[in-house]
Amino acid sequence: MDLKLSAGDEAFRDEVRAFAAANLPASVVAKTWSGRHFEREDHMAWQRALGRKGWLTYTWPKKYGGPGWNVTQRFLFENVLAEIGAPRILPFGVKMVGPVIYTFGTEEQKARFLPGIRESSVSWCQGYSEPGAGSDLASLRARAVREGDHYVVNGQKTWTSFAHWGDWIFCLVRTDPDKKPQEGISFLLIDMKTPGVTVRPIIMLDGAHHVNDVFLDNVRVPVENRIGQEGAGWTCAKFLLANERLGIAEVPASKRGVQGLRDIARAEGLSDDPSFRDKISDIDLQVAALEMSELRVLSDMAAGGAPGPEVSTLKVRGSEIQQRIAELACEAVGDYGAPYQPELLFRDSNESGIGADHAVPAAARYFNMRKTSIYGGTNEIQKNVMSKMVLGL
Repeated sequence: MDLKLSAGDEAFRDEVRAFAAANLPASVVAKTWSGRHFEREDHMAWQRALGRKGWLTYTWPKKYGGPGWNVTQRFLFENVLAEIGAPRILPFGVKMVGPVIYTFGTEEQKARFLPGIRESSVSWCQGYSEPGAGSDLASLRARAVREGDHYVVNGQKTWTSFAHWGDWIFCLVRTDPDKKPQEGISFLLIDMKTPGVTVRPIIMLDGAHHVNDVFLDNVRVPVENRIGQEGAGWTCAKFLLANERLGIAEVPASKRGVQGLRDIARAEGLSDDPSFRDKISDIDLQVAALEMSELRVLSDMAAGGAPGPEVSTLKVRGSEIQQRIAELACEAVGDYGAPYQPELLFRDSNESGIGADHAVPAAARYFNMRKTSIYGGTNEIQKNVMSKMVLGL
């Protein structure tokens, strides 16, 4: 794998930087570096700009509206955006349901749903987890009963990220309770404005409203909104989860986090502390190793392959690294990291806050990062996948 950049690669990297400089508001970048919370419009305005450029669906094949980039271009794009402080591209449309639709959907479904994802004019959320059905997703109980040309859906989804922003939700529902669990599940697309859909906020430890409960009470969903055959939802689910776990590695964001640690260390007078320097060097090496592993997966995908069980290793290591970076940030700010001040993450300044600006998000970020080893399939489950599917044990 040759990692040396060509002149064309360097020109592409410069093009991405120039585009971001012209289209990414400084106020949004400031939120990234200060650890403050984004509003919906911060994400959507940036994604619409990427959509107009044709770059939002940068992982998609050209035939479905993607730019047709190679592995190096995808790598450079993600890293440049992380370096400059761009907000995360919300993955639910671009990296999750979009690929499911163009892989398993009908031509009519592709024509109906893909343009809104490419343009970021329609936002999506994911209806997978339920109370009692998270890591054991096949035990889900949300039920869809067919009545003519509609399904009537009843159930509850939980930990639904950004459902309060979503126009549509893609859901796994049980359409045949008499078959074995994986064979009785279907994949439905549901308009969030449909009568019977209720969203209830779940406020996280960092004080932010990221996730929700979603209640489905006699929600009527047209059969034409089912992706694939009835009972084939598990195939769609596995395909989607492989793509999700590849993205959960968050290598560019972790590289940005390591740089942030170095900045905090300088500000706190820890640059000359050999013990803390060693800790930063260690996590930096872990990020570099994870990046090499991710590049191998991307290289295989560029050769025509698809994400396989090996992406579980990326998910496990990526989440552990994110948690470690948050731990080191708390350690670096010392006593100033102890006060829990989530309300300051909604302000533009640190007035009345305790400690330097970088100390404000330390505790809240530490608490929030506890979730990374749980969502997308717990790390314990991923290790079982690795043992069985990768190591053959």
